[in-house]
Amino acid sequence: MNSFPGFMESDINKVPTDQQNTPGIKGYYYTANDGSQMAFWTCYEDRVSNEHMHDYDEYMICVSGEYVVTINGQENVLHAGDELFIPKGTLQGGSCKAGTRTIHAFGGKRIK
Repeated sequence: MNSFPGFMESDINKVPTDQQNTPGIKGYYYTANDGSQMAFWTCYEDRVSNEHMHDYDEYMICVSGEYVVTINGQENVLHAGDELFIPKGTLQGGSCKAGTRTIHAFGGKRIK
């Protein structure tokens, strides 16, 4: 597969551009009853993700492509099937290559 299934990319679940840490990507999200969220991101061009941190834990998996996650200054290169746990309060950033798709689980409300 080269994209997420259409039902996962509903306009009503699109992440607003002003809530993305990586410009020029598309993201869609779902909120669980406990307030935690899942997000599905697709990078269409090589992009850099701004450094940021969350006050909740984050889990991510790279579905396709390459995503370099920088955690407290250390690079972690993720390819298809690679997973990463990012503890709350951790400074993170990175970059993705065109064609990269990732899935993220947030232990809190990431998208307002």
